[in-house]
Amino acid sequence: MKVDCFDYNLPEELIAQTPLEKRSSSRLLVLNRKDGLISDHHFYEISSMLGKNDVLVLNDTKVLPSRIYGEKTDTKAKIEFLLLREHPGYWETLVKPARRVKVGTTLDFSGLFEGVVVGKFEDGLCHLKFVYEGVFLDLLAQLGTMPLPPYIHKTLKDQSRYQTVYAKELGSAAAPTAGLHFDEDLLSEIRSLGVTIVNVTLHIGLGTFRAVTVDEVENHHMHAEKYTMSEETAAILNQAKASGKRIVCVGTTSTRTLESVYSRYGAFRSVTEETDIFIYPGYHFQAVDALITNFHLPKSTLLMLVSAFYDREKILEAYRYAIEHQYRFFSFGDAMFIQ
Repeated sequence: MKVDCFDYNLPEELIAQTPLEKRSSSRLLVLNRKDGLISDHHFYEISSMLGKNDVLVLNDTKVLPSRIYGEKTDTKAKIEFLLLREHPGYWETLVKPARRVKVGTTLDFSGLFEGVVVGKFEDGLCHLKFVYEGVFLDLLAQLGTMPLPPYIHKTLKDQSRYQTVYAKELGSAAAPTAGLHFDEDLLSEIRSLGVTIVNVTLHIGLGTFRAVTVDEVENHHMHAEKYTMSEETAAILNQAKASGKRIVCVGTTSTRTLESVYSRYGAFRSVTEETDIFIYPGYHFQAVDALITNFHLPKSTLLMLVSAFYDREKILEAYRYAIEHQYRFFSFGDAMFIQ
């Protein structure tokens, strides 16, 4: 299947540059898979679309202040790094400009800590070993900034708006943006309806936001990302499956977590492991019944996943509808509910 099959034209002015003042006031496009109908709502209305026979699955990952700037100790050149994932003894990072560093390059990070490039690879990836005293995440909090996507050009005044209100487990290089629409009041209302809410954790890295550079979908390889499902969450989800309850995932990362576990074990299980699952049309969903998601970039793996969940042509039709009706797109944009 051609990657170009997932392309669409988006007017630049529809790319949301800032979050709305109230999280749940964003718009919500509801797409019904039974009859193909599209309807317009606001996100706070999602509570009326959920009930006591639903389980809502949230990704509670928390975004690291993972964009940092270092200075080469020899030339004083400024180098930008995006921390993707921690490994024993080093961090996997994206570096820019990549041509300015090589294995052995040493850097100073504002006097807080030092870094040494211990591995360099294609596509701007490198392994960076940090030398520091104290707690690295405390030092990172002093130096790092939120890793906003490159299509956002305005400064984010309140850094917490790039975190979900339920973010807990620190480790992501990007936010699970479908969850940004929930506020505490809306979550309380949903709980009061008898909806069961559970958490999983998938730390978002290169696998989620890396652009597809091949021509054929099948030739794209997802980078592995770490995820965790607790024993309590697994038990609730298994019970939901057994009793016919609807499992509603908030975001593609929650979806990939559930599908990774279920496709690997035939049931939900308490695990901490990595997944490089790539979901595109032709995939048979086993774990997820409904999906809350944002509007995604053209030719992205996220758009491919959403297309697999319903139908590529129907999804692109919904995107055209959203463009015609001036929905806001991408991280700080509006949402879809596919049920």
